[in-house]
Amino acid sequence: MSLQSEERTDDLVVLLDEDGTPSGTAPRADVHTRDTPLHLAFSCHLLDPDGRMLMTRRALSKRTWPGVWTNSFCGHPRPGEEMADAVVRYGRHELGVEVTGVRLLLPDFRYRAVDAGGIVENELCPVFVARTVQVPQPNPDEVAELSWADPEDVWTIVRRAPWALSPWFVDQARALRNADSLPG
Repeated sequence: MSLQSEERTDDLVVLLDEDGTPSGTAPRADVHTRDTPLHLAFSCHLLDPDGRMLMTRRALSKRTWPGVWTNSFCGHPRPGEEMADAVVRYGRHELGVEVTGVRLLLPDFRYRAVDAGGIVENELCPVFVARTVQVPQPNPDEVAELSWADPEDVWTIVRRAPWALSPWFVDQARALRNADSLPG
């Protein structure tokens, strides 16, 4: 792919009809508003060799949920990009790590949430798990802090303090815990 065509699709998101069928594209910067259309995204929960989950705190400069603790990383696949390739690409971009063993856990996860500033997230957001053996080097535009946590500690936080976490992470964690999809 040439640099020019890379630039044309680099920041586009895939828009979806209500049934999840792709219906077009739009610039990412224009999509997350007070009237966000349904679009395609993903979430990834990263595990280390000891089975700990990586929790990240969103950068304070993020447009939605700045400074909130959440899953390892999220992103948007480019038009025509395989979802697993997008997970690998975002692992490098947000955390500076190579991810392996990308596995789909919740293929139909969908959520809509409104942050304190009124910005809406409205995503069909398949949830993945992956592994890394590398020490994360977070991109400061994406991640303010990070912490490796035992999954049981994560489930406890979700149960006791859901208000301290991103709404999508709380819903994902509950679904993953109920499905016994992650260790712990």
